[in-house]
Amino acid sequence: MPTTLDLHRPGVAAGRDAQALHRAATTPDYFGWLAHTSAAGGCTRPIRLTGTLTAVDPTTGRVLHDRHTDDLPDRTLYKACGNRRAAQCPDCAWVYAGDAFQVVRCGLTGGKGVPASVARHPVVFATFTAPSFGTVHHRHIARHTCADRRRCDCRPAPCHARRTAATCRHGRPAACFARHDTDDPRLGQPLCLDCYEHDHQAVWNHFSGELWRRTKQAIERHLAALCRRRGIRPVRTINGSRVRTVSPVRVAHGKVAEMQRRGAVHFHVLLRLDGVDPDDRNALVPPPAGITVDDLDAAVHAAARQITVTTPPHPDRPAGWLVAWGAQTDVRRLDSTGDITDRSVAAYLAKYATKSTEITGHCSTRLTPDTINGYADPDGDHLARLIDACWHLGRPTHTGTSSDTTADEHRQDPVDSGYAGLRRWAHMLGFGGHFLTKARRYSVTFGLLRDTRTTYRRAEDGSDGDTVTVGALSFAGSGWLTEGDALLANTAAARRRESRRVGRQELDAQLVGAAA
Repeated sequence: MPTTLDLHRPGVAAGRDAQALHRAATTPDYFGWLAHTSAAGGCTRPIRLTGTLTAVDPTTGRVLHDRHTDDLPDRTLYKACGNRRAAQCPDCAWVYAGDAFQVVRCGLTGGKGVPASVARHPVVFATFTAPSFGTVHHRHIARHTCADRRRCDCRPAPCHARRTAATCRHGRPAACFARHDTDDPRLGQPLCLDCYEHDHQAVWNHFSGELWRRTKQAIERHLAALCRRRGIRPVRTINGSRVRTVSPVRVAHGKVAEMQRRGAVHFHVLLRLDGVDPDDRNALVPPPAGITVDDLDAAVHAAARQITVTTPPHPDRPAGWLVAWGAQTDVRRLDSTGDITDRSVAAYLAKYATKSTEITGHCSTRLTPDTINGYADPDGDHLARLIDACWHLGRPTHTGTSSDTTADEHRQDPVDSGYAGLRRWAHMLGFGGHFLTKARRYSVTFGLLRDTRTTYRRAEDGSDGDTVTVGALSFAGSGWLTEGDALLANTAAARRRESRRVGRQELDAQLVGAAA
């Protein structure tokens, strides 16, 4: 029985329509079924749960009533999968993107528990890229003449133009005179696969999180040193019986990882400059008057130039690899009247929070020894070589059970030196970090937004707020029971989303009219 909606299979449309008509005609309470599935409506592959739901009085602990899922439509409880990837579940990704937008924007403008005063704090929007691991096909526009970058029709420059028809050491052309379109499949592909450093790129992706952690520390150290030179005194904070002296400034960040076409990750980061309240370290206060957005800009550039990470020794490279940022570190300032506004940046980061490796052409679940041969090939294309590099570098060399294993071989085991995760994250081309992260003090949390949405839905449904529902549920399966069920539930969800979108537009128009 099909469990996911596949509109491209031959004959599926006719069967899906027949199933939908059968559901609508034979279900005694069809609209009750739609209401029952609304929590997962639009989800590509919802989770089906079975078990008992118990309503409990939270003050006395008395059980008010029990209900088994056998009494519900389809004898199951539907729950959305919650997958953040737009390529896997567009509806759940839409919800996640909305939450990500709120998380990012509240850190810029305040709201949902974040004080509105943060809107006056210095903020920069920085992009940290990976270095070059070899020459790749790219699309470059030296000077834009278009009115809208989102619909850019400017003519790109030649990819890699050279005066002479040079070749690499493998005899392949080192020049490309093509003017690539945005959908050209050659974009991000190396000019020479054998010259390209696939091992280095896989390791860079894997250790990029550590590189960012050290960069953030360097930014804060740079600003602390600047405060000392300018005579801005440190702050004494009291935590219980402990008295600490800390820097008068700190940096809160919201960060999104984006995968480039070549398969290297880069980071878009919002960095907000905060002060420190000696009486309440969790309070969000403005930075000292002597530290400005110019100083934050300079600190970011200085940290990007100086910070590097040398990876632990590996049997294939005893000296390790150097992990550093590329030369194209871009730092911009938010402008409420220009292109870089709080709303546009929040929308930009929220969009990329729902993406993964799709831009590279690769999309798979976690790879195992049984499935790796279908993706990795040391002599294959660019992606196959990257995945093979992850799998090869993350191999366990020795387990210590063999009598001929030496102490030196134990010290070089990649499992003990941080490389084992390369196999776990081979399907992500080595990158094992979260695609959206933030500092604890930057903004609200996803958990708070989910709890608020749950409370709102219970109030909307007329649920009793004085009771707590305890579920003893087990996994029954995933996906809709039929293609017709998926069509009906997803159509109803799409209508609800469109209704909310129109209502939001009308509300915004009313607010603009009231302000005018």
